[in-house]
Amino acid sequence: MATYSVTLQKLIKDLGLEPVYLPEDESNLFIRSADVNRPGLHLSGFVEYFEPSRIQITGKMEFAYLESLDPQTRKERIYSLFSKKIPALVVTRGLPIFPEMVDAAKENRVPLLRTGDSTSSFMSSLISILNVELAPRITRHGVLVEVYGEGMLLLGESGVGKSETAVELVKRGHRLIADDAVEIRKVSNRTLVGTSPENIRHFLEMRGVGIINARRLFGMGAVKITEKIDLIVSLEIWDPTKTYDRMGMENEYMNILGIDIPSITIPVKPGRNLAIILEVAAMNNRQKKMGYNAAQELLQRLGMEADAANVDTKNWDFY
Repeated sequence: MATYSVTLQKLIKDLGLEPVYLPEDESNLFIRSADVNRPGLHLSGFVEYFEPSRIQITGKMEFAYLESLDPQTRKERIYSLFSKKIPALVVTRGLPIFPEMVDAAKENRVPLLRTGDSTSSFMSSLISILNVELAPRITRHGVLVEVYGEGMLLLGESGVGKSETAVELVKRGHRLIADDAVEIRKVSNRTLVGTSPENIRHFLEMRGVGIINARRLFGMGAVKITEKIDLIVSLEIWDPTKTYDRMGMENEYMNILGIDIPSITIPVKPGRNLAIILEVAAMNNRQKKMGYNAAQELLQRLGMEADAANVDTKNWDFY
Protein backbone atom coordinates (compact mmCIF):
# COMPACT_ATOMS: atom_id res chain seq x y z
CA MET A 1 0.00 0.00 0.00
CA ALA A 2 1.27 3.45 -0.90
CA THR A 3 2.33 5.71 1.94
CA TYR A 4 1.80 9.44 2.02
CA SER A 5 3.35 12.34 3.88
CA VAL A 6 2.58 15.89 4.95
CA THR A 7 5.12 18.64 5.47
CA LEU A 8 5.73 20.04 8.90
CA GLN A 9 5.29 23.44 7.28
CA LYS A 10 1.61 22.71 6.60
CA LEU A 11 1.00 21.54 10.17
CA ILE A 12 2.70 24.65 11.57
CA LYS A 13 0.58 26.88 9.35
CA ASP A 14 -2.76 25.10 9.84
CA LEU A 15 -2.39 24.66 13.60
CA GLY A 16 -0.64 27.95 14.38
CA LEU A 17 2.37 26.28 15.99
CA GLU A 18 5.34 28.20 17.36
CA PRO A 19 8.67 26.74 16.18
CA VAL A 20 11.08 26.57 19.12
CA TYR A 21 13.75 24.68 17.17
CA LEU A 22 13.83 23.40 13.59
CA PRO A 23 16.84 21.44 12.28
CA GLU A 24 16.12 22.67 8.73
CA ASP A 25 13.45 24.41 6.68
CA GLU A 26 10.03 23.08 7.71
CA SER A 27 9.09 22.46 4.06
CA ASN A 28 11.76 19.74 3.98
CA LEU A 29 10.50 17.96 7.11
CA PHE A 30 7.82 15.30 6.60
CA ILE A 31 5.33 13.50 8.84
CA ARG A 32 4.29 10.03 7.69
CA SER A 33 2.27 8.61 10.58
CA ALA A 34 -1.33 9.62 11.30
CA ASP A 35 -1.01 8.41 14.90
CA VAL A 36 0.16 10.63 17.76
CA ASN A 37 1.47 9.82 21.22
CA ARG A 38 1.82 11.27 24.71
CA PRO A 39 5.20 9.99 25.96
CA GLY A 40 4.38 9.83 29.65
CA LEU A 41 5.31 6.16 29.99
CA HIS A 42 8.54 6.63 28.06
CA LEU A 43 9.53 9.57 30.27
CA SER A 44 8.85 7.41 33.33
CA GLY A 45 11.31 4.81 32.05
CA PHE A 46 9.02 2.27 30.36
CA VAL A 47 10.24 2.10 26.75
CA GLU A 48 8.60 -1.10 25.49
CA TYR A 49 6.32 -0.75 22.45
CA PHE A 50 7.32 2.87 21.91
CA GLU A 51 6.60 3.94 18.32
CA PRO A 52 9.18 6.58 17.27
CA SER A 53 7.42 7.47 13.98
CA ARG A 54 4.63 9.33 15.81
CA ILE A 55 4.50 13.01 16.74
CA GLN A 56 4.94 13.29 20.51
CA ILE A 57 2.74 15.65 22.55
CA THR A 58 3.50 16.79 26.09
CA GLY A 59 1.16 18.70 28.37
CA LYS A 60 0.70 19.58 32.03
CA MET A 61 0.88 15.99 33.21
CA GLU A 62 4.21 15.25 31.54
CA PHE A 63 5.68 18.58 32.66
CA ALA A 64 4.53 18.05 36.25
CA TYR A 65 6.23 14.66 36.24
CA LEU A 66 9.47 16.04 34.76
CA GLU A 67 9.52 18.83 37.36
CA SER A 68 9.29 16.22 40.10
CA LEU A 69 12.53 14.57 38.96
CA ASP A 70 16.02 15.55 40.00
CA PRO A 71 17.90 17.47 37.26
CA GLN A 72 20.12 14.57 36.21
CA THR A 73 17.26 12.06 35.90
CA ARG A 74 15.13 14.62 34.04
CA LYS A 75 17.93 15.19 31.54
CA GLU A 76 18.40 11.45 30.99
CA ARG A 77 14.69 10.86 30.38
CA ILE A 78 14.39 13.79 27.96
CA TYR A 79 17.51 12.79 26.05
CA SER A 80 16.25 9.20 25.88
CA LEU A 81 13.02 10.41 24.24
CA PHE A 82 14.73 12.64 21.67
CA SER A 83 17.34 9.97 20.88
CA LYS A 84 14.54 7.90 19.30
CA LYS A 85 14.61 10.38 16.38
CA ILE A 86 10.93 11.23 16.76
CA PRO A 87 9.47 13.36 13.91
CA ALA A 88 8.58 16.23 16.28
CA LEU A 89 7.67 17.08 19.85
CA VAL A 90 4.88 19.57 20.57
CA VAL A 91 4.48 21.27 23.95
CA THR A 92 0.88 22.34 24.64
CA ARG A 93 -0.72 25.06 26.80
CA GLY A 94 2.19 27.44 26.09
CA LEU A 95 4.21 25.79 28.85
CA PRO A 96 7.80 26.97 29.36
CA ILE A 97 10.33 24.75 27.61
CA PHE A 98 12.89 22.89 29.70
CA PRO A 99 16.44 23.87 28.62
CA GLU A 100 17.21 20.15 28.41
CA MET A 101 14.51 19.82 25.74
CA VAL A 102 16.11 22.47 23.54
CA ASP A 103 19.56 20.90 23.96
CA ALA A 104 18.26 17.40 23.22
CA ALA A 105 16.33 18.65 20.18
CA LYS A 106 19.42 20.32 18.74
CA GLU A 107 21.68 17.36 19.44
CA ASN A 108 19.29 14.90 17.77
CA ARG A 109 17.95 17.31 15.12
CA VAL A 110 14.34 16.86 16.22
CA PRO A 111 11.79 19.67 15.60
CA LEU A 112 10.52 21.23 18.83
CA LEU A 113 7.22 23.13 18.66
CA ARG A 114 4.78 24.81 21.02
CA THR A 115 1.08 25.67 21.02
CA GLY A 116 -1.17 27.61 23.37
CA ASP A 117 -4.04 25.14 22.90
CA SER A 118 -5.01 22.63 25.54
CA THR A 119 -3.63 19.15 25.05
CA SER A 120 -6.96 17.47 24.21
CA SER A 121 -8.02 20.23 21.83
CA PHE A 122 -4.69 20.21 20.03
CA MET A 123 -4.59 16.43 19.72
CA SER A 124 -8.08 16.42 18.21
CA SER A 125 -7.15 19.05 15.62
CA LEU A 126 -3.85 17.38 14.77
CA ILE A 127 -5.39 13.92 14.34
CA SER A 128 -8.11 15.38 12.13
CA ILE A 129 -5.57 16.98 9.80
CA LEU A 130 -3.31 13.92 9.72
CA ASN A 131 -6.23 11.60 8.96
CA VAL A 132 -7.05 13.66 5.87
CA GLU A 133 -3.52 14.35 4.67
CA LEU A 134 -2.23 10.79 5.18
CA ALA A 135 -5.41 8.91 4.27
CA PRO A 136 -5.34 6.01 1.76
CA ARG A 137 -6.62 7.34 -1.55
CA ILE A 138 -7.51 6.52 -5.12
CA THR A 139 -8.46 8.62 -8.12
CA ARG A 140 -11.64 7.89 -10.06
CA HIS A 141 -12.82 9.32 -13.37
CA GLY A 142 -16.04 11.14 -12.54
CA VAL A 143 -17.66 14.28 -11.16
CA LEU A 144 -18.27 15.17 -7.51
CA VAL A 145 -21.01 17.64 -6.63
CA GLU A 146 -22.81 18.70 -3.47
CA VAL A 147 -26.59 18.66 -3.80
CA TYR A 148 -28.69 19.72 -0.81
CA GLY A 149 -25.76 18.87 1.46
CA GLU A 150 -25.30 15.38 0.00
CA GLY A 151 -22.00 14.57 -1.70
CA MET A 152 -22.81 12.83 -4.99
CA LEU A 153 -20.14 11.06 -7.04
CA LEU A 154 -21.23 10.81 -10.68
CA LEU A 155 -19.65 7.94 -12.61
CA GLY A 156 -20.10 6.88 -16.22
CA GLU A 157 -18.49 6.57 -19.61
CA SER A 158 -17.01 9.65 -21.27
CA GLY A 159 -19.68 11.62 -23.12
CA VAL A 160 -22.62 10.38 -21.03
CA GLY A 161 -23.24 13.91 -19.72
CA LYS A 162 -21.58 14.09 -16.29
CA SER A 163 -20.02 17.54 -16.74
CA GLU A 164 -23.11 19.03 -18.40
CA THR A 165 -25.25 17.75 -15.53
CA ALA A 166 -22.81 19.26 -13.05
CA VAL A 167 -23.09 22.67 -14.75
CA GLU A 168 -26.88 22.49 -14.63
CA LEU A 169 -26.73 21.63 -10.91
CA VAL A 170 -24.35 24.54 -10.25
CA LYS A 171 -26.77 26.88 -12.06
CA ARG A 172 -29.53 25.59 -9.77
CA GLY A 173 -27.54 26.62 -6.68
CA HIS A 174 -25.55 23.49 -5.88
CA ARG A 175 -21.77 23.21 -5.71
CA LEU A 176 -19.00 21.60 -7.74
CA ILE A 177 -16.09 19.86 -6.02
CA ALA A 178 -14.32 18.01 -8.84
CA ASP A 179 -14.66 17.27 -12.53
CA ASP A 180 -12.96 14.57 -14.59
CA ALA A 181 -10.64 13.33 -11.80
CA VAL A 182 -11.92 12.84 -8.25
CA GLU A 183 -9.35 12.08 -5.56
CA ILE A 184 -11.07 9.93 -2.93
CA ARG A 185 -9.58 9.64 0.55
CA LYS A 186 -10.53 7.21 3.31
CA VAL A 187 -10.45 9.52 6.33
CA SER A 188 -12.05 7.01 8.72
CA ASN A 189 -13.40 3.47 8.70
CA ARG A 190 -16.80 4.82 7.65
CA THR A 191 -16.10 7.98 5.67
CA LEU A 192 -14.81 8.81 2.21
CA VAL A 193 -13.98 12.38 1.27
CA GLY A 194 -13.53 13.56 -2.30
CA THR A 195 -11.54 16.47 -3.67
CA SER A 196 -10.00 17.60 -6.94
CA PRO A 197 -6.33 17.53 -7.86
CA GLU A 198 -5.13 21.07 -7.24
CA ASN A 199 -3.93 21.69 -10.80
CA ILE A 200 -7.42 21.12 -12.32
CA ARG A 201 -9.54 22.32 -9.38
CA HIS A 202 -12.82 24.04 -10.40
CA PHE A 203 -12.21 23.52 -14.13
CA LEU A 204 -14.85 21.79 -16.26
CA GLU A 205 -14.67 20.37 -19.77
CA MET A 206 -17.78 20.77 -21.92
CA ARG A 207 -17.71 19.25 -25.37
CA GLY A 208 -18.37 21.89 -28.01
CA VAL A 209 -17.67 24.74 -25.58
CA GLY A 210 -14.27 23.87 -24.15
CA ILE A 211 -12.74 24.40 -20.73
CA ILE A 212 -14.52 26.65 -18.25
CA ASN A 213 -13.63 27.78 -14.73
CA ALA A 214 -16.71 27.24 -12.56
CA ARG A 215 -15.42 29.47 -9.76
CA ARG A 216 -14.79 32.40 -12.13
CA LEU A 217 -17.97 31.87 -14.13
CA PHE A 218 -20.49 31.19 -11.36
CA GLY A 219 -18.78 32.66 -8.27
CA MET A 220 -17.26 31.35 -5.06
CA GLY A 221 -20.61 30.03 -3.86
CA ALA A 222 -20.67 27.54 -6.73
CA VAL A 223 -17.59 25.57 -5.69
CA LYS A 224 -16.19 23.71 -2.71
CA ILE A 225 -12.80 22.19 -1.92
CA THR A 226 -13.83 18.87 -0.37
CA GLU A 227 -17.00 16.95 0.35
CA LYS A 228 -17.98 13.67 2.00
CA ILE A 229 -19.24 11.07 -0.47
CA ASP A 230 -22.79 10.09 0.51
CA LEU A 231 -24.12 8.60 -2.73
CA ILE A 232 -22.63 7.16 -5.92
CA VAL A 233 -24.64 7.69 -9.10
CA SER A 234 -23.76 5.63 -12.17
CA LEU A 235 -25.00 7.28 -15.37
CA GLU A 236 -25.43 5.00 -18.38
CA ILE A 237 -27.08 5.20 -21.77
CA TRP A 238 -30.62 3.82 -21.56
CA ASP A 239 -30.68 0.12 -22.48
CA PRO A 240 -34.24 -0.97 -23.39
CA THR A 241 -33.31 -4.61 -22.72
CA LYS A 242 -32.25 -3.89 -19.16
CA THR A 243 -34.54 -3.76 -16.14
CA TYR A 244 -33.90 -0.74 -13.94
CA ASP A 245 -34.91 -0.41 -10.29
CA ARG A 246 -38.35 1.21 -10.10
CA MET A 247 -39.03 0.80 -6.39
CA GLY A 248 -35.89 1.56 -4.43
CA MET A 249 -36.80 -0.87 -1.69
CA GLU A 250 -33.26 -1.93 -0.94
CA ASN A 251 -30.06 0.06 -1.16
CA GLU A 252 -27.34 -1.06 -3.52
CA TYR A 253 -23.74 -0.36 -2.58
CA MET A 254 -20.41 0.22 -4.25
CA ASN A 255 -17.26 -0.62 -2.33
CA ILE A 256 -14.44 1.91 -2.49
CA LEU A 257 -11.35 1.53 -0.30
CA GLY A 258 -13.19 -1.03 1.81
CA ILE A 259 -16.21 1.18 2.53
CA ASP A 260 -19.70 0.47 1.15
CA ILE A 261 -21.35 3.62 -0.23
CA PRO A 262 -25.03 3.69 -1.32
CA SER A 263 -25.22 3.49 -5.11
CA ILE A 264 -27.91 3.97 -7.75
CA THR A 265 -27.91 3.64 -11.54
CA ILE A 266 -29.70 6.27 -13.62
CA PRO A 267 -30.36 5.58 -17.31
CA VAL A 268 -29.79 8.51 -19.63
CA LYS A 269 -31.87 9.27 -22.71
CA PRO A 270 -33.18 12.40 -24.45
CA GLY A 271 -35.91 14.14 -22.52
CA ARG A 272 -34.77 13.17 -19.03
CA ASN A 273 -33.79 16.13 -16.87
CA LEU A 274 -30.81 14.67 -15.02
CA ALA A 275 -30.32 17.70 -12.75
CA ILE A 276 -33.83 17.38 -11.32
CA ILE A 277 -33.48 13.61 -11.01
CA LEU A 278 -30.25 14.04 -9.05
CA GLU A 279 -31.85 16.65 -6.78
CA VAL A 280 -34.62 14.17 -5.97
CA ALA A 281 -32.07 11.38 -5.51
CA ALA A 282 -30.12 13.51 -3.02
CA MET A 283 -33.22 14.34 -0.97
CA ASN A 284 -34.41 10.71 -1.10
CA ASN A 285 -30.99 9.46 0.06
CA ARG A 286 -31.14 11.84 3.02
CA GLN A 287 -34.61 10.57 3.90
CA LYS A 288 -33.38 6.98 3.80
CA LYS A 289 -30.52 7.86 6.16
CA MET A 290 -33.14 9.32 8.51
CA GLY A 291 -35.09 6.05 8.43
CA TYR A 292 -37.84 6.80 5.89
CA ASN A 293 -38.37 4.76 2.71
CA ALA A 294 -41.21 5.88 0.42
CA ALA A 295 -41.41 2.50 -1.33
CA GLN A 296 -41.95 0.71 1.98
CA GLU A 297 -44.74 3.12 2.93
CA LEU A 298 -46.42 2.65 -0.46
CA LEU A 299 -46.39 -1.13 -0.11
CA GLN A 300 -47.80 -0.87 3.40
CA ARG A 301 -50.64 1.32 2.11
CA LEU A 302 -51.32 -1.23 -0.62
CA GLY A 303 -51.35 -4.01 1.95
CA MET A 304 -48.38 -5.77 0.37
CA GLU A 305 -45.31 -7.37 1.91
CA ALA A 306 -42.41 -4.92 2.23
CA ASP A 307 -40.07 -7.37 0.54
CA ALA A 308 -38.58 -6.18 -2.73
CA ALA A 309 -37.88 -9.75 -3.78
CA ASN A 310 -41.63 -10.50 -3.85
CA VAL A 311 -42.70 -7.37 -5.68
CA ASP A 312 -43.12 -7.59 -9.45
CA THR A 313 -43.08 -4.09 -10.94
CA LYS A 314 -42.75 -5.05 -14.62
CA ASN A 315 -46.28 -3.95 -15.47
CA TRP A 316 -46.48 -1.04 -13.04
CA ASP A 317 -46.80 2.29 -14.81
CA PHE A 318 -45.26 5.07 -12.73
CA TYR A 319 -44.54 7.36 -15.70
